[in-house]
Amino acid sequence: MLKEFFYLQKSDRQAILVLLSAIIIALVFVFGVGSHHTTTSVSPNSDKEYSRGYYSKDGKHLYYNIEGRQAELFPFDPNTADSTELLRLGLAPFQVRNIYHYRAKGGVFHSANDFARLYGLTRKQYRMLEPYIQISSDYLPASDLYQSRGFVRDTMRLSPVHHISDKLKPGETILLNASDTTLLKKVPGIGSGYAKAIVNLRNRYGGLYDPRQLLDISEFPVDALKYFRVDLSGITKININKLSVNQLRRHPYINFYQAKAIFDYRRTHGPIHDLRELANHPDFPPAEIERLQPYVEY
Repeated sequence: MLKEFFYLQKSDRQAILVLLSAIIIALVFVFGVGSHHTTTSVSPNSDKEYSRGYYSKDGKHLYYNIEGRQAELFPFDPNTADSTELLRLGLAPFQVRNIYHYRAKGGVFHSANDFARLYGLTRKQYRMLEPYIQISSDYLPASDLYQSRGFVRDTMRLSPVHHISDKLKPGETILLNASDTTLLKKVPGIGSGYAKAIVNLRNRYGGLYDPRQLLDISEFPVDALKYFRVDLSGITKININKLSVNQLRRHPYINFYQAKAIFDYRRTHGPIHDLRELANHPDFPPAEIERLQPYVEY
């Protein structure tokens, strides 16, 4: 073969020598240089790990896994944190929207336990986030200022206060339809949130004829009902003989099928003089007629 090699043309011999040289250089590089880097060691404090977001410079974990993505842990106040911070914490977009909606309605997180009530928050998420929840003193209940010996602690001075309750006493009542939020908050168990909810319910129904209607408000305190009395003159009534189907169904106590039943009855029998004329209709059982009766006129 060596003789055959020398019988080749000069250009062919040069091409073969170049190819063999390239192969030898490649083998030397792979087995020579590569042998010095057979293992890779990454310490928790390395810049590589830090840049990936697994560790801080002091070696502590900054992130935890949530549904396949990394969520950052850092101190935050749920009363002031913006959407970017909340999303970095691993909260879902719908949870961030719920926090913004709650704050827009005047809701305040007084403690970490309040944050635990966030819709959709899992126990695992809460246990991870709880140590990082830091409520500013501006959002703590003002009652915390009262000390056991009757003093209010202030950064400037200590001043004595008199603990005089402005809540209603047993036996006292207020008008349910005429009271504003200030007066409503005098009812034991009623704060700003419930006072606003009462006003909203009152406006939606066109007044209330029974304190028990307040139980339509979520988790409304039953013990507060005894402090209300009703003035029926404060109820707004609708004329069911003049309104269209769409106008009738706007009332919270009239659904589409009931509105259509009223409209059809008027068309076939003429004006309605008493809601009990609809008693034979399946959409108007006695309970429905009773609760709607105070709101209609003929």
